[in-house]
Amino acid sequence: MNKSNIIRMARQVLNRKPATGRAFLAVLLFCFTFASEALAQSSMTDSQIMEFVIKENDKGTPREEIFKKLIERGVSVDDIRRIRNKYEKQSKNNALGGRNIDGSQTIDRMRKNNGQKKRGDDSDKNKNFTQRKTAGSNKRANKSEMNEFQRKRYEGEELDGFADAFDFVLPDSLDMFYPESSHNKSDKGKKEVFGRNIFNNKNLTFESDMNVAIPQNYRLGPGDAVYIDIWGASEQSVAATVSPEGTITVEGCGPVNVNGLTVAQANQRVKGVMQRHYAGSNIQLTVGQTKTISVNVMGEVKNPGTYTLSAFATVFHALYMAGGTNDIGTLRNIKVYRGGRLISTVDIYDYILNGNLKGNVTLASDDVIAVDAYDCLVDITGKVKRPMVYEMKSNESLATLLKYAGGFAGDAYEDVVHVVRKKGGRFSVYSLDEYSRADFHMCDGDSVAVDSTLNRYTNMVEAKGAVMRPGKYQYGGDITTVSQLLATAGGLAENAFAEHAILRRRKADRSLEVLSINPRAIMDRTQPDVALQNEDELFVPDRTAAQEERTLTIEGEVIYPGTYDFAENMSVEDLILQAGGLKDAASLVKVDVARRQRDKSAVTSSNNVAQTFSFQIKDGFTIDGEKEFVLEPFDEVYVRRSPDYIEQQHVMVQGEVAFPGTYTITKKGMRLSELIQMCGGVLPEGYAKGARLERKLTEAERIRQRQLLRISTQGDSLNISKLEMSDIRFVGIYLDKAIANPGSEWDIVVQEGDRLIVPVFNNTVSIQGEVMYPNTIGYKKGEKLSYYINQSGGYSLKAKKDRVFAIHMNGTVTRVKSAKDIEPGCEILVPRKRERQKLSVTQILSLGMTFVTLGSVIVSVMK
Repeated sequence: MNKSNIIRMARQVLNRKPATGRAFLAVLLFCFTFASEALAQSSMTDSQIMEFVIKENDKGTPREEIFKKLIERGVSVDDIRRIRNKYEKQSKNNALGGRNIDGSQTIDRMRKNNGQKKRGDDSDKNKNFTQRKTAGSNKRANKSEMNEFQRKRYEGEELDGFADAFDFVLPDSLDMFYPESSHNKSDKGKKEVFGRNIFNNKNLTFESDMNVAIPQNYRLGPGDAVYIDIWGASEQSVAATVSPEGTITVEGCGPVNVNGLTVAQANQRVKGVMQRHYAGSNIQLTVGQTKTISVNVMGEVKNPGTYTLSAFATVFHALYMAGGTNDIGTLRNIKVYRGGRLISTVDIYDYILNGNLKGNVTLASDDVIAVDAYDCLVDITGKVKRPMVYEMKSNESLATLLKYAGGFAGDAYEDVVHVVRKKGGRFSVYSLDEYSRADFHMCDGDSVAVDSTLNRYTNMVEAKGAVMRPGKYQYGGDITTVSQLLATAGGLAENAFAEHAILRRRKADRSLEVLSINPRAIMDRTQPDVALQNEDELFVPDRTAAQEERTLTIEGEVIYPGTYDFAENMSVEDLILQAGGLKDAASLVKVDVARRQRDKSAVTSSNNVAQTFSFQIKDGFTIDGEKEFVLEPFDEVYVRRSPDYIEQQHVMVQGEVAFPGTYTITKKGMRLSELIQMCGGVLPEGYAKGARLERKLTEAERIRQRQLLRISTQGDSLNISKLEMSDIRFVGIYLDKAIANPGSEWDIVVQEGDRLIVPVFNNTVSIQGEVMYPNTIGYKKGEKLSYYINQSGGYSLKAKKDRVFAIHMNGTVTRVKSAKDIEPGCEILVPRKRERQKLSVTQILSLGMTFVTLGSVIVSVMK
């Protein structure tokens, strides 16, 4: 495979949406395209190995399968480790001025945060595999955690060696063997301390921006990457890393010591050394990837220890790495020591509340951050904007605590704030006004409570009831009397009971008293006005509210029967019109009105329970009866149905008649024979003897059918509500006899919804039920039941032979006793015997004991 093909393939891989590890594979493909040596134990070159891994990874092949295929192709663990070492060497830019295989520069001057990642961060997924397996023994040695392929074929170290070798390519594929430990969950029962969770917020890491201009006072040290740019007479770029001895090596110039120098000082020294070799050229030193520093975070933090951070790390970032303070750690007095000398004191509250980063200095290697225990925790509850637990300094006052809590809420009682203090084995209470809060210093364990505003008013009077604008009004100024309150409230409403109102007032002991006043007289100035007091309530009654809701009811043959509001001077005609008018079935000769019996002055009970009135309706829709009759509240009007109003009723005729279809019942008591005459009679091929009649059940018949079914299934586990109740029942008729004998008992009366079906002649007989082979055979006149049973293979063992019956085409049912009971088109049904329940041993013994006892009683009686 030539260079151009390999480069084209790698670029295609990089342009695709990367999956896990694919970006690494593309880079590896570039790095090893021109490996000159051949593999000693394999026929595959370095580029072929990486091409194979890329292809299998894109197909979703498991890692173990990739390892298996490579081993089968003769690739050893040493081969893979050799490729990894070349990749690491290339990726670290160890060669000064190194170029990529396509001729482009490989130097990336963007800095990356090279500090330690916080435990539990998502970035832990990218840790080196060897770092994650350091705790305890090698987990992959435990065969129970290997898959089936590992256990059966690679019991030794060969596959483990492949996993180690390929970890730099596909690090995430081994996460299933080493699951991350679950994070500790905070105790929900504890009350939260303000500011303590700031270092547990993943969106607030305080991580420094690495790609900013390096301060000129930044001092170089081991691990710093530097770039020396040469331009002018010579064009060259040199990359180097400060060695542990503090030197950088420049080709042709030897080592240059830059340890402890600032960027400006290092620039001058490098220029002085290289100027002799690059005369007439400009030389500039810049800093690339910075070194890391080791910082000790000690004291009351969740994870004390030594942390490796970037060179730009600050105190806040170090605290974030340590998980923040623990339950007793201070947020107000965090100390930073450098070389045994205190260089900074950090107050987290100053940053949270004021945005002040004072004390958040940039750390240096071997700095010590000491977090002491808190000095004072105070709990503030009630009507403040942020009720929480706050850490206070010993010299801070209650006024400062109120500022920390965001100040008073809108409904807070600000005059007095209560402090409960645990001191001397007992509780003490302090009630502090506005002027004493600034001098009252807080102590550890204090509890502060801010009360809410009382549900009382200082300048309020209220108007209720039948006034135009009821509500609360300001007392004093323009409103000091009842007349002024009524005028401000818009005056009395039209439905007000103006001669009597109630003024409810609270006395000095907060008990209530009631004053009766006459609003109309006060407004007319025929009575003296009444002075108001704070929190007085004036209630004006509503005449309509004091009365029962007055209604009228109309039922019967009107369009919209129901209940209507009563109105004065309403007549019967008015109520009928309001109900939509009369229906077509309404009677004009009988309209009844029922009126409730009422006599408020009666002292004895009357025999009458209601009054009734009857009217007729004449032309012009006027009532013929009592003149000037008007309705009263709670009257009930009944518009009767005309006795001679009957809507059309229909029956249906189907089958072999001259004119099948729907017919109207013309008179009461219309019979089958008359219906056949109306439809032109039965056709010659019609079988009148087999005609049947289907009839719709009325609502009352359906209810009765359900009741009978419930009685017949009483004690059974069958759910009646789940049975399908048919709306149709069959009526057994003899149409041939009805036609021959009109008006006889055979000629039954038809009803609304009936359906008469006249079939063609059917000369078959169907045998169903407990026979060996249910069958349908031709009818033979005069043949007995045995003939038809034999045609069906005879009775079954469970057949009840003495209860055989036949269902005829006309819907009638007969017991089959002779040949005349079998007709053409009928269906013979053989029922099943009832299964007898066998007695159990216990039941037999119980029955035997009963007989023995009964025999003993009989013998004793006969003696």
